[in-house]
Amino acid sequence: MEGFKETLLEAMQNETAFTIPVLGGIPVSGSVVVSWIIMAVWIIATLLATRNLKVRNPGKVQVVLETGVSFLNGFVKETIGPHWRPFAPYLGTVALYIGFANIIGLFGLTSPTKDVSVTAALAVMSMVLIYGAQFRYNGLLGGMKRFGSPSPVMVPINLMEVIIRPLALCMRLFGNVLGAYIIMEIIKYLVPAVVPAVFSIYFDLFDGIIQTVVFVFLTAMFTGEGIKED
Repeated sequence: MEGFKETLLEAMQNETAFTIPVLGGIPVSGSVVVSWIIMAVWIIATLLATRNLKVRNPGKVQVVLETGVSFLNGFVKETIGPHWRPFAPYLGTVALYIGFANIIGLFGLTSPTKDVSVTAALAVMSMVLIYGAQFRYNGLLGGMKRFGSPSPVMVPINLMEVIIRPLALCMRLFGNVLGAYIIMEIIKYLVPAVVPAVFSIYFDLFDGIIQTVVFVFLTAMFTGEGIKED
């Protein structure tokens, strides 16, 4: 069991994939390399899927794409409100990245969302979006007043949420992905054949998609709360 513990601890570490030989050496972690792979796959897939778009008689791929975009736009519009349009592309991009990152273990790669620095970066981006939108659509004074809503007594709690919200987004995504990874490693150790494949359908696929939906939904909901009209 000690050997398994050491193997698991080594697998949980985010090792350096290579070092860029400039400025004394810039280490590039494995999670960054996998993120580059994810971005490259989505860029190539986008170029291939959108190269023959038609106004009339669209193909099956275009119909699927338009259905997905319509669903995303409807979700963002319902969650954020009248100012939804600028946020849809960002939320869709984040959903594609996190969704693929969470299930990439099915392809033999380590999920970058198992690295807390990746989920922290995603949370910081969400925080910038949430509070940037709050001040963008309410102005400086109006944005500050939001911290006193619905009552001035709530100011300390609302200010604490500036840290709590991104922290919750970060740790929820990181904790669930890491927890699923540990459980899968234990199952593989105890029952190396057949059973891991069954559990992988849940932990690598279903749970990964659920965590994507939760992250995007909370980001959209918090953004909508900050810019909603009184």
